[in-house]
Amino acid sequence: MTPSVSSAKIIKIGSQGQENVPDLVAIEEPLEIRLGIGPVDKREQISLSVTMRTPSHDKELTLGFLFAEGIISSMDEINSVEYCAAIKQEEEGNVLRVELSPTVLVNEAKLSRHFYTSSSCGVCGKTSIEAIKVPIPDYPEQFIKIEASLICKLPELLEDAQKVFEHTGGIHACGLFDNEGNLLKLREDVGRHNAVDKLVGALLLKKELPSSQSIMVLSGRISFELVQKAARAGIQFIAAIGAPSSLAIDMAKKHHITMVGFLKNSSFNIYSGSERIVSKD
Repeated sequence: MTPSVSSAKIIKIGSQGQENVPDLVAIEEPLEIRLGIGPVDKREQISLSVTMRTPSHDKELTLGFLFAEGIISSMDEINSVEYCAAIKQEEEGNVLRVELSPTVLVNEAKLSRHFYTSSSCGVCGKTSIEAIKVPIPDYPEQFIKIEASLICKLPELLEDAQKVFEHTGGIHACGLFDNEGNLLKLREDVGRHNAVDKLVGALLLKKELPSSQSIMVLSGRISFELVQKAARAGIQFIAAIGAPSSLAIDMAKKHHITMVGFLKNSSFNIYSGSERIVSKD
């Protein structure tokens, strides 16, 4: 498995003064995503995106990104996902090529905007407001009920499962839980958006979408783009340790998503979909 953690020599300042000590940090490296498109007798390659990520689950990250951006809608549209071999030595393990089915029609003009995805802000450089939006399938609304006391336990359950965070303290997580608090899947990355893409990609690979009977728990804040990714995946319950943005709230309401923020072990705020939350108080 590709390492997600690297060692570093640091100078630590504390009550005992200054000391040289080893430390562990989360790895951040670029991943280039290339697409193979077109009919069998006239294949083309497009360099679609460069994303700054923590190496691990790269294929899931790539598939989740393509799904979240509306470029693909199922694994039936994918022929293969493989690391490129004919590249520079320093790029090894950092370039993935996805071969789309010849039947998949791709708007090359739309894709030529060249996504750049940073680990801090998600997808940057889209050339219009309209380009930010992606189509959301019309999934049936699910009315799963979740006890408020269980929701308060989710941050601790998420942190207990974060192996890379345990060693570095510098990485985001996206966890998927059932309505009894059982962890279904967890993915980590230096980027909040990447962690969600990895998780959605894992669901796509297993053909477990839509995931309407689960709770997505985020280690950070809730942005519009993260809600949009969840909506694309059919996830109808989002809980986060951080705060939501105004657009995130609007999108959650539009797609009937229950959204909880400022989640702690004793309290949380409900921004939409309160009917799914059961309180015994």
